Amino acid sequence: MSVNPLLFQPINFRSVTARNRVVVSPMCQYSATDGLGDDWHLQHLGAKAMGGAGIVFTEATHVSAPGRITAGCLGLWSQAQQDFLARIAAMITRGGAVPGLQIAHAGRKASTDLPWKGGKPVSPEAGGWVPMGPSAIPFGPGYTTPTALSAEQIAGIAGEFAATARRARQAGFKIIEVHGAHGYLIHSFLSPVSNHRNDAYGGDLAGRARLLMEVIDAVRGEWPADLPLFVRLSCTDWVQGGLTPDDAVQVSRWLAGRGDVDLIDCSSGGGSPDQHIPSLHPGYQVPFAERIRREAGIATGAVGMIREADHAAEIIANGRADLVFLARALLADPAWPIRAAKTLGASVEWPEQYRRGALAG
Repeated sequence: MSVNPLLFQPINFRSVTARNRVVVSPMCQYSATDGLGDDWHLQHLGAKAMGGAGIVFTEATHVSAPGRITAGCLGLWSQAQQDFLARIAAMITRGGAVPGLQIAHAGRKASTDLPWKGGKPVSPEAGGWVPMGPSAIPFGPGYTTPTALSAEQIAGIAGEFAATARRARQAGFKIIEVHGAHGYLIHSFLSPVSNHRNDAYGGDLAGRARLLMEVIDAVRGEWPADLPLFVRLSCTDWVQGGLTPDDAVQVSRWLAGRGDVDLIDCSSGGGSPDQHIPSLHPGYQVPFAERIRREAGIATGAVGMIREADHAAEIIANGRADLVFLARALLADPAWPIRAAKTLGASVEWPEQYRRGALAG
C-alpha cells in the first residue's frame, strides 16, 4: 500500500487539522465595495477549497477603512462585512479546507489605485486619504506623506486588530494570520528604512517590534487559545541598511518564545521601492523559511514562485518548511492540489460533484 507524500498528509495546529500542507496564500482581489466583498470573492475562494487545498486564506482583510491598500480592498470592521465573510468561511469549510483570514493594515502604502488602473498613489484631493506610519516618511516618490502615529493612535490600531479577530472568530474562521510583511503597517514599524522613531516604538529591533508584539497580545485576547495564529513576515527588505534575515530570525525567536504564535509565513520585501532581489527564481524565499524553522524553533510556511508539485513536495519532505503557500499557481489552476496529488501518486478526496472528473482523469 502506497503512502501519500508528506505534502498530502494531514497537519495539526492546536485543535485544527488541515487535510494537507498546501495553503492558498492571501491574494488581494481589489474587488470589494466599502470593504464589503461580493460574488467574486465567493467563487474565487470557493473554487480553491473545492480544488483540494488544505487551508484557504482570504486576501488581506483590513481593520479599518483608512487601513486599506485601495478602495477595492476587503475589510472586516462592520457587521455587514462579518455576515458576508461568514458565507466565505462556510463555503471554504464545505469544500473540505480550513478557512483562514489574514488581518492587515496598509500603513504608509494605503490609498493607492487599483492595479489594473495603474496602482499609483491616490491623494486626498483626488478622493484618497492620508496614510499613516511609524514616521512621516512616504513610501516613495508621489506617495502622500503619512501621519506619524502617536502612542495613543498605535494603541487604537492594536484594538482594531483585536476587533477584527473577534469578528473573524464569530464568522467561523479557524486560523488567522497577522500581516507583518510587504511594507504595510507592522512591517513599516519593523524596518529601519521606514521607522525613524526615538520612542518606545523605534530604535533597536526590540523597539521596532513592539507594535507587532502588542498586536499579537490584542489579537490573542479575542482569539481562542485552541485556534492557531500565524504571522507573515518580510524576512529581508532587500535594501542596504534595512531589515535583515538575522532580524527576522530574532523576531521569530521572540514570537516562538511567547507560545501564542504557531507559524511564521516567510515572505520578503515590499518595504521600499529601492529593493533589489539578486535572483528571482522558484523557491527564492524558501531559505528564509528553512532557517527560521531551524534556528527559531517554530513552524514555517514557504511562499514565492512555487509552481511544481515535485518542488512543493521536496520543500516539505526535506523539512525546509511545514506548509507551502501558493498564489499565482492557484490563480492559474484552482485544482492545482488535486493535479499535484495525481502527479505525486497521492490519494486525495474529490468533491462528490466532481468525482466523474477523477474517474475520467
